[in-house]
Amino acid sequence: MATTTLFIFGAMGDLTSRLLLPALAQLLALEPDRSVRLVGVGRRDVSDDEWRERVSGAFGDDVAPAARQVADRTTFLQADVGTSDGMRKVLDQAGDGRSVLYFAVPPSVAQQSCDAMAELDDLPDGLMLALEKPFGTDDDSARDFNAKLARLVPENQVFRVDHFLGQSILLDLFGIRFANRVFEPVWSAEHIESVVIRYDETLGLEGRAGYYDKAGALTDMMQSHLLELLAVVAMDPPASLNERDLRDATGAALRATRVMGGDPVRSSRRARYTSGQVDGKHLPSYVDEDGVDPTRATETLAEATFEVNTARWAGVPFTLRSGKALEPAVKEIALHFRPVRHLPEQFSGDVAPNVLRLTFGPDAMSLRLNVHDGTDPFDLAATELGADLGEGSIRAYAEVLSGILDGDATLAVRGDAAEQCWRIVGPIIDAWQADRVPLEEYPAGSAGPEGWPSV
Repeated sequence: MATTTLFIFGAMGDLTSRLLLPALAQLLALEPDRSVRLVGVGRRDVSDDEWRERVSGAFGDDVAPAARQVADRTTFLQADVGTSDGMRKVLDQAGDGRSVLYFAVPPSVAQQSCDAMAELDDLPDGLMLALEKPFGTDDDSARDFNAKLARLVPENQVFRVDHFLGQSILLDLFGIRFANRVFEPVWSAEHIESVVIRYDETLGLEGRAGYYDKAGALTDMMQSHLLELLAVVAMDPPASLNERDLRDATGAALRATRVMGGDPVRSSRRARYTSGQVDGKHLPSYVDEDGVDPTRATETLAEATFEVNTARWAGVPFTLRSGKALEPAVKEIALHFRPVRHLPEQFSGDVAPNVLRLTFGPDAMSLRLNVHDGTDPFDLAATELGADLGEGSIRAYAEVLSGILDGDATLAVRGDAAEQCWRIVGPIIDAWQADRVPLEEYPAGSAGPEGWPSV
């Protein structure tokens, strides 16, 4: 196997040590024959030994021999990647095999680096660019950035990283939907009444005010992660699950998606947490967290309902919701089926619509069915059939990183999808900035504001 050189820009940052390096260690443990040369890149003057110590610490004590070898041989390169001289210094270190530039840096720095690369005469053949979200700040800026990237490398060499696309439960969804006759024919508006994609977490700000207070729940979660999940649920069946077919299918679903009824005021809600107890720990009000500017009116809980204007999904509401400091933590994709057309009169008891739930971490699937209850043969009760799908064999970041190192963009966000996600939430952003949707409050540790409809 040819050696791939992985350059990590922002090598000394939190994203690298907390997510990228542990994911690389796991990937190398699972695929010991993979050949990777790791180069850390940053503005600081860091010695190779200091960098190797950092890599080893992120890899952990119980590390596979292949990962240990990478940690022992990795080097650090001091360079200002926002300048053409700095980028030339980096690219001069590219080996004979494939090279990947992973931008674990703020989006503004990534754009400066791309501007700097555009000034260079030539780039290495097959150069891969991996970029963290957000991809722009609206659809116009995303379109401009995509045009800039297109002048550097082909689209299939650009990896817009959304680690939610590497979640094992999402990969399970493909099999559940397409490989089971019991689900594949009923995956449409004829049988499904509504879809809810929810990611409520107990965590608060966790020291991320520098980024989060400028983004909020809508941009941080809904504009990227949750809309990408919506696209996978709503897409028409692709001919294959390769990069072209799958991303064509999800792209078409996003192009058909808009705010429900075209009304962002009626179809969206926002709120932020006040002080309270979460998981037995006290959380201060969001506005009192370090680094928060209360005048920004940043939401920590966002909910919005969309529609997918295709024959398959016309009229079905897709509700997306994500928030912080909430209990219970609910992380799931739930498909609510329509009631049966006719129920014979002899039946009694509680008859509830069928619901298929796919739960994130630990991964699980459940299906609510109505079955016989008790001694009366016609007395019905709802019961849950469940399947434990495990913790997932590989971290989401490791799954995405594997695709990047292989040059397989299947689990990366394509440029048109990034633009569409901004287009979809644009009316909501405008309505919130105009204060047409009230910013409500909820105590940390609650399920959200009182009076919000249950989803």
